[in-house]
Amino acid sequence: MSSPVIERIESIIVDLPTIRPHKLAMHTMQQQTLVIIRLRCSDGVEGIGEATTIGGLAYGNESPESIKANIDAHFAPLLKGQDASNINACMQRLDKSIKGNTFARSGIESALLDAQGKRLGLPVSELLGGRVRDSLEVAWTLASGDTARDIAEAEQMLDIRRHRIFKLKIGANPLEQDLKHVVAIKKALGERASVRVDVNQGWDESQAIRGCQVLGENGIDLIEQPISRINRSGQVRLNQRSPAPIMADESIESVADAFSLAADGAASIFALKIAKNGGPRAVLRTAQIAEAAGIALYGGTMLEGAVGTLASAHAFITLEKLTWATELFGPLLLTEEIVTEAPVYRDFQLHVPRTPGLGLTLDEERLARFRRH
Repeated sequence: MSSPVIERIESIIVDLPTIRPHKLAMHTMQQQTLVIIRLRCSDGVEGIGEATTIGGLAYGNESPESIKANIDAHFAPLLKGQDASNINACMQRLDKSIKGNTFARSGIESALLDAQGKRLGLPVSELLGGRVRDSLEVAWTLASGDTARDIAEAEQMLDIRRHRIFKLKIGANPLEQDLKHVVAIKKALGERASVRVDVNQGWDESQAIRGCQVLGENGIDLIEQPISRINRSGQVRLNQRSPAPIMADESIESVADAFSLAADGAASIFALKIAKNGGPRAVLRTAQIAEAAGIALYGGTMLEGAVGTLASAHAFITLEKLTWATELFGPLLLTEEIVTEAPVYRDFQLHVPRTPGLGLTLDEERLARFRRH
């Protein structure tokens, strides 16, 4: 029996409204833009993937427009006619001809995995070695910037048993204002919730020394990427002196970055993101580096929709230990879906389907309505 070959790869930009503006140190999101990838094979199987970034080029080197352009012009011609069932060979073929572009690469790898799972009747988690749990605890980001509103939102999430881990986006305001905001929220929630902060590289090292001290002394559990990813020696110094553990996020733009950070002792936690590493299989290589170095793990997000979120989740449920849980709340930020059944969140957890592939079906009508022409 001949192997199925890749016949066509289509990339679709989709603009979806969000429940509220989402404020980060470098950008405020008013909507979320996804790039949906459809990979059609000669055996009639279609794999779907997603490549999503934040705020145009405000976050990283890829934008929805560049992802689409590069998939159409470079990725698709390289993969057309290749064996769709050999994911290793397909991804190595891309590695030889394409540098970087980890977001686009992640969407392609997710689509290949989805197609192969459907072909074999297996969930993607089983293609990645096998799940060790069926659900993942999910944090929620409080990003309104208003202290009273953030406290009320956290209380509501605790009441409906959707989240008990909260991350605050800081770094855009003056240091003392941010610290006051965070400490007030932690005080209001007390021991009922874990409170963490993400600075998105918003501080210089002098601010970070004070910020980490105050936050650690006030019960903040984790501080994400307080200073520039380029200041590696500063990250090492902060990791040695901060009373709260430091998590690397923007610092990890590839699997090689993860090795280098671990070797330098620049962080005690790694944020795992399929988009930053180049796919679900690639992110597990970063996880293995962290595990070998004794670095704790956190399942991160690029605020993907349902497709990218479940591609991440299928990888994360194969990990023995996710000490700091996950942040896979992207679909909850959207007011509209482009899949027939939205991911299931209940009792503080995201429940990962056991159906073949990623466990999702595109809603053609909604996809047509929200696609960018």
